[in-house]
Amino acid sequence: MKLAILGTGFIVKEGALKALKDVPEIETVAIFARPKSKGDADALAAAYSIPKVYTDYDELLANPEIEFVYIGLINSVHYEYMKKALLAGKNVIVEKPFASAAAEVRELRDLALARHLYVFEAVTIHYLPNFYAIRDFLPKLGNIRAVVANYSQYSSRYDKYLQGEVLPAFDPERSGGALYDINIYNLNLIIGLFGTPESVSYTANLGFNGIDTSGVATLKYPGFFALAIGAKDTESPGFATIQGEKGWIRVTDTPNELRSFESHLLGTGVTTHNELNRYGHRMVHEFQEFARIFHEKEYDRMAKGLDVSVAVLETAEAARKQVGIVFPSDGQTK
Repeated sequence: MKLAILGTGFIVKEGALKALKDVPEIETVAIFARPKSKGDADALAAAYSIPKVYTDYDELLANPEIEFVYIGLINSVHYEYMKKALLAGKNVIVEKPFASAAAEVRELRDLALARHLYVFEAVTIHYLPNFYAIRDFLPKLGNIRAVVANYSQYSSRYDKYLQGEVLPAFDPERSGGALYDINIYNLNLIIGLFGTPESVSYTANLGFNGIDTSGVATLKYPGFFALAIGAKDTESPGFATIQGEKGWIRVTDTPNELRSFESHLLGTGVTTHNELNRYGHRMVHEFQEFARIFHEKEYDRMAKGLDVSVAVLETAEAARKQVGIVFPSDGQTK
C-alpha cells in the first residue's frame, strides 16, 4: 500500500511517521506541504527516506503510484483535501475529526461509496485490541446504566490563547475547540460501543472568541446516559467507566490511548486488569488494520467505520450548535 503524507505538523512528526516505521505493509512514497513549510517537509523526507516532496497538491494527486493520501492537516481543510483526493481516484486516511460539518461527512462518505474508494478516519481506539475486548465484555455487564469518559489535557497553546493569540486549536474559523479536538475521542469511544444516541446536550466553558475551551456532552440512550468530558484549559487523569447492573469496566488512562482497562463482575470478588495492545505507539494498530482491510478487500468493514464517523460528527455538530459555536462550514450548501 503506497501512501502520501499531507502535512508536517505534530500529528505527522510525532504520530504517523513514527508509527509507520512499524508497519512495513505501508510504503510512504511522498510528503506534501505548503510552500512555506517545504523546509519541514524536506527534513522529514530525509529523516524517513521519503522519495518525493510536493508543494503542489494537484501534482501529487496526478502521481499514479500513490494509492492513499493521509490527511494530517488542520481540521478546517479536511473536507477540501479529501474531496479533491476522492475525485482524483485516491483512497484516503483522514485524521480526526473527519470534517467540520455532518453534511460534509455524509457527502464524502457517499462519494467514496459511489466510487468504491476506501476512506478511513484515523481514530486509533477503534482498532485497538483493548477496544475489541471491551466491546466483547459488554454483554456480561447486563443492562448499562451509566457511562463516563474524561479526556482533559492542558493545551500547550492555551497560555497564548489567554494572552489573546488564537492558534488553530482555539480558532472557530479553523474548526477548533475542545469538543472537536480532545472530546471527539470520548464521543468515538461511546458511539463506537453503543451507537448513535437518542439526543445530546452540551455545556461548555466558552473563551473570548466563542470557542469551547472545555465542556461536557450528555448523550441519552435507552435506559442510560453517557457523559463525555473534554478540557483543553485544565488537566485531569484520563479515564472511562461503564456501569452495568452486573458489573463494570474502567479504562485506566486517557480514552485516546486506551492502554489498559479493568473489568469486574458483581459477586465474583475478582477484578481483571487487561493490557492487550501490542505496541507502545497508539497509531500502529490502526495503520496495520487499514492496510489489512485494503489488501483483503473488506469493503463492508470500511463502510461500517464511515457510519460511525457520520454518527460522531452529527452528534458533535448538534452539541456545538447548542452553545452557539459557529464554523465557516455551517454556511456552506452541500
